[in-house]
Amino acid sequence: MSKYLILIAALLGLGACRDEMHDQPKMKPYRSSAVFDDSLSMRPLVEGTVARGFLRADPAFYQGKTIDASGKGSDVATFPYPITGAMLDRGQARFNIYCSPCHGLSGAGDGMVVRRGFPPPPNFSTDTGLLAAPPGHFFDVITNGFGMMPDYAMQLDPADRWAVVAYVKALQTSQHAHASDLTAQQRAELDSRKPVTSKPE
Repeated sequence: MSKYLILIAALLGLGACRDEMHDQPKMKPYRSSAVFDDSLSMRPLVEGTVARGFLRADPAFYQGKTIDASGKGSDVATFPYPITGAMLDRGQARFNIYCSPCHGLSGAGDGMVVRRGFPPPPNFSTDTGLLAAPPGHFFDVITNGFGMMPDYAMQLDPADRWAVVAYVKALQTSQHAHASDLTAQQRAELDSRKPVTSKPE
């Protein structure tokens, strides 16, 4: 009989413990608090807090900027890593998806959206300001937008933005290139190609 009494007492004790834990004082969201001077229970993040995986410690890669001692940024003049064929292929694919509706496939500013009345963007290959612009400028515009162009930071991660910039620079170079810029092997390869015709053979 005493065993049953001990068991019942233990169960009652556990129930009381649960109630105490359930009703203990705690900070609830959007409730006032007497603990802090501003009376808010929800506390702001500590200044300088960075979410895991979002440190972005390399301003050249993540912002397209070099930061001087005063904290002022300027567009980088070079790419933060070497350009490869795979990078250009990726850049062309992303450019054709996200940029060509306005800029056109050749960067002339004659995309399908423009043909339907949207103000044309500048031509990458004839606008002297864009021809002279460093890679960091293009990265900044893709990241933050410019004029009528919205930003594409959500659609393109930093690596893809750099790939698009590399492809834009390749477009600019291709439309101002001369045969004399090619090596003998490249000229021979170019000469061996069949001319493009408007009708299939």
